[in-house]
Amino acid sequence: MSASALALTDFALLDDAECEARLLAAKHALGQRCVILGHHYQRDEVFRHADLTGDSLKLSREAAQSEAEYIVFCGVHFMAEVADILSRPEQIAILPDLAAGCSMADMANLKAVERCWRELAEVIDPDQCVTPVTYINSAADLKAFCGRHNGTVCTSSNARKILEWSFDQREKVLFFPDQHLGRNTGYRMGLPLDQMVTWDFTQPRGGLTVEQIKNARIILWKGFCSVHQMFRPEQIDRFLERHPDTQVIAHPECSFEVCEKAQYIGSTEYILKTIREAEPNTRWLVGTELNMVNRLADEVRPHGKAVHFMSPTVCMCSTMFRTDPQHLLWVLENLAAGNVVNRIKVNDGDAHAARLALNRMLQVT
Repeated sequence: MSASALALTDFALLDDAECEARLLAAKHALGQRCVILGHHYQRDEVFRHADLTGDSLKLSREAAQSEAEYIVFCGVHFMAEVADILSRPEQIAILPDLAAGCSMADMANLKAVERCWRELAEVIDPDQCVTPVTYINSAADLKAFCGRHNGTVCTSSNARKILEWSFDQREKVLFFPDQHLGRNTGYRMGLPLDQMVTWDFTQPRGGLTVEQIKNARIILWKGFCSVHQMFRPEQIDRFLERHPDTQVIAHPECSFEVCEKAQYIGSTEYILKTIREAEPNTRWLVGTELNMVNRLADEVRPHGKAVHFMSPTVCMCSTMFRTDPQHLLWVLENLAAGNVVNRIKVNDGDAHAARLALNRMLQVT
C-alpha cells in the first residue's frame, strides 16, 4: 500500500446506505477499467455489484478476455490466484479481503503433497503410474505441482472428463484436495469404492497399506468442503417424508451418502441451469451454499417452483462471507485514487507451471 492509500479502518464502520452510494459512484468513476467478479456463493450485498457472476474458472476466463485493467474478485484466495494466472500481463488481480480463504484448499499444501509423492515412491513409481489432479479449489503452487508432474486441474463440472483423460495417461490418479468430488465422480464412472482409497495426510504413508496403494485406481486426499459436509442423508429422508414429490439436487462436494440419494448431481452452474429449466410447480431440495440457494429460490418462485435448502441449520461459506461492501468500497476508491491494494500475484515459476496444468484441462474439455 502506498503512503497515500486510503486506510481500511476508515471504511470499516460505514453504514450500509452510505457504502452503497459510494460503491455506485466508485464503479462509475472506474468504468471499464475495472471488472468486479462475483462468485455464486458471495453474499447478496456484494454480489449485486458484480459485473460478471458465475463459478470461479468461468469468471477468471471472462475477466481475462475483458478490457479491464483491474480484476476485483469477490470470492476467495485461490480464485484470485487463478484470475492472475489466466489474465493478461497488464491486468491486475485483487482480492478485497485477504482473509477470504477456503478451508478445503487449506487442507492440502505443497509440503504435504510433496511428502505424499515421496511416500508413494516407496511403493510405486508415481512419475510413471500416477497422474496428479488438483481440484480448481486449491492453491496456485499445487496447480504448479500438477503442471510439473504432467498432471492437470479439474472443476466440479468437468471432473469426469479429466479423470478419463488421466487414466489414459497412467493407471492411477492422485486426487486432491476434495475426497468427495473424486469419490462421487469415480463411482459414477464405474470404479468400485474399494479401488478409491483415502490418503490421510496426518498419517505416515497416508494411513494406507502397501496393498491398498497398489490396488487403488484413485488415491483421494482426505479433504472436504466445510459447507457441503454439513449436508446429511437423513436430512433428505426427513424432507421427503413431508414432501415426497421433491427432487433432490446436490453438489458433488457433498458426501457419497448424500449424492446417492440425489437424482441430480452437479456444479453450481449445473444446479442453476437444472432448476431454471425445470417444469413449473416443482419442488427442489438443494445441497449447496445458502446464499446461492436463497437467490435461486427467489428467482424461480414466480414460476411456481419451490427451492429448499437441504440443511436445517444455516450453512454458508464463512470465509467467502468475509468480503463485505466495506472491503469492496475500500478497494474501488483506492483504485479510483490511483492506489492498488490487496493485489494477488502468483510468482512467475508457479504461474507458468500452473498455466500448463490449466491449459491441459482446457484442451481436454
